[in-house]
Amino acid sequence: MDRLLFLGGIGFQEILVIALIILLLFGGKKIPELMKGLGKGVKSFKDGMSGADEANAKKEEEKKDESAK
Repeated sequence: MDRLLFLGGIGFQEILVIALIILLLFGGKKIPELMKGLGKGVKSFKDGMSGADEANAKKEEEKKDESAK
């Protein structure tokens, strides 16, 4: 099982090479800051998606109320 399912055709060796290149480009001190920013971005995206879902549900409810009248 040398391939990770969620990454398709990328194996462990390729991931290791990519990680080393990132480490060389950004350095050890910058990586935690990058990951923190990435985490905040993902959280913001999820919050936005849940907000959009709530807005869509509210619109559907309003449509049903108007059609019942």
